[in-house]
Amino acid sequence: MFQELRASLGLFLFLFLVTGVAYPLCVTFLGQALFPYQAHGSLVVDAGKIVGSALIGQAFSGEAYFHSRPSYAGNGYDAANSSGSNLAPTSSNFIAAVTERVEKLRLDDAVRSIPVDLVTASGSGLDPDISVDAARFQAARIAKVRSLPLAEVERLIVAHITPRTFGFLGEKRINVLALNQALDTLSSPSSPAAETP
Repeated sequence: MFQELRASLGLFLFLFLVTGVAYPLCVTFLGQALFPYQAHGSLVVDAGKIVGSALIGQAFSGEAYFHSRPSYAGNGYDAANSSGSNLAPTSSNFIAAVTERVEKLRLDDAVRSIPVDLVTASGSGLDPDISVDAARFQAARIAKVRSLPLAEVERLIVAHITPRTFGFLGEKRINVLALNQALDTLSSPSSPAAETP
């Protein structure tokens, strides 16, 4: 029995050292060496200041900026509390929230159909991207607030389109933070860039 216990403890220590020490150290080293940008959170730096992450959305509320998808993660875009709403499409709370967002967006454009990603949250609540249609829907408002030609804002949108992954997976999308940063290079905003997540 003592020999079996010794063999079990030996196996436990071996697996602990391999899976709990060697493997994490190896993965951390390789990540830092080969993919330092990603390993440090894909942080976006502007004028020496961290303004966000390319992988985590944030709330842009000013009328002079493209708005992100709604978020149910904590108080909104809380990376430590990633989640969707878990409300069914037939839920009265879900319907009320979407209806309220639609009515607000109708003030900007009463004619065009509203892209679904402007009124519904993603499953994680941290989506940093919006659809091309969602960006184009907001272009007229931004052009008006910033006194820019609409064609110039639309050119900026086209320049920031990320194609489908491998050419066929998912949809074309636009990173909201990158688009808003580029927008600031065209003209000065009249409102704060983003709320602190």
